[in-house]
Amino acid sequence: MQEIILGLTAGLCFVAGLSWGRIARYRWRFYQQVREVMETHRSAEAHSDGGDGSDGDSRREEVHAAVMLARSSFLRDLHAAGLYLLVAIIALFLVTTDTEFWTVVMLVVGVPATLSLMWGRKSGSEFRMAQERFEIERRAQEALAQEELAPRAWAGRLAPEDLASFEGFSIGQVHLAGSGLMAGDFFDVFEVSAGRLAAVIGDVAGKGIESSITAFQAKYLMRVFLQRFRDPAQAVEELNLQMFNAERTEEFISLVVLVFDTSAGTLRYASAGHPTAWLWHQREVLPLSATGPLLMLEQHSGYFSREIPLMRGDMAVLYTDGLIEARRGGDLFGEEGVAMLLRREPLLAPGELCKHLLDAARDFSDTPLSDDVAILAVRRK
Repeated sequence: MQEIILGLTAGLCFVAGLSWGRIARYRWRFYQQVREVMETHRSAEAHSDGGDGSDGDSRREEVHAAVMLARSSFLRDLHAAGLYLLVAIIALFLVTTDTEFWTVVMLVVGVPATLSLMWGRKSGSEFRMAQERFEIERRAQEALAQEELAPRAWAGRLAPEDLASFEGFSIGQVHLAGSGLMAGDFFDVFEVSAGRLAAVIGDVAGKGIESSITAFQAKYLMRVFLQRFRDPAQAVEELNLQMFNAERTEEFISLVVLVFDTSAGTLRYASAGHPTAWLWHQREVLPLSATGPLLMLEQHSGYFSREIPLMRGDMAVLYTDGLIEARRGGDLFGEEGVAMLLRREPLLAPGELCKHLLDAARDFSDTPLSDDVAILAVRRK
């Protein structure tokens, strides 16, 4: 009888040890998976600008807590597996003895071993549920991260922080995103052909994904049409023709395009209802006013270009209405505010001038700027 009890106890403890060992193996894999997530999170923080704030701190604490819990669960199950395997070995050893006391002890141990087998099955099921939940939460976090990054990436296409350099010109730009997630402001500087540089800035009415998509379309269609038509007014007319949509009457675009021709020594521009751009030319600040209506109001709107001599040192300043609509009480910063600063500091580098303009509008306003602001300055060296 003694041998039967000890053998049965050894078998139960051995099976329990294997069961907890299997669960411990799963816990170990889960622990490694959570650690990988933590390392990925740390690596992402190391390469970011550290601007996550409280959300980043909370996420970091959640990941750290998950790692500690996974490690604790693994060690607990590993301990249980080791303990039951050790008891199984002891029971097998006691089969060769003739001690009734240890037989009773092993019989008592067999009771929790039997219960452990039942609990082990439940624990394994709970672990799989926890692992599935963790995987769902991890994917949800990845999706949220993509949602946070997408507007930044999109805005980077519409208003890039860095522009290419072009021989004979110095260029500066500033973009301040407003309260909306997606921006409708855009600008672009590119070489149309040898000796001809185009600068474009525009603003789509409204906010959100719809206006941002429209801005993206307008920006890259403008590139195509400026390379097809030598006159910027023709390019603007073609853009209006292609972008017009009779079913979307609430959407329109203001835009100004300048073409610097160093070989001819001229600056040609066309403006579709955009706020007045300014040109520092021979110690004067010249207005580059609208030469046609807003885009997308009428399908066959007409536009014309104006031409101005282009000298070395001339600088054009383009911007969107978020700059001039900075408000102090009932007063606006206005187009004249831009012209005054250009008159006062015409020799500033384009990048510095853009920053000074933004700072001037912020200082003028008695509330934070809520609209998107884009500023572009181009000087011929």
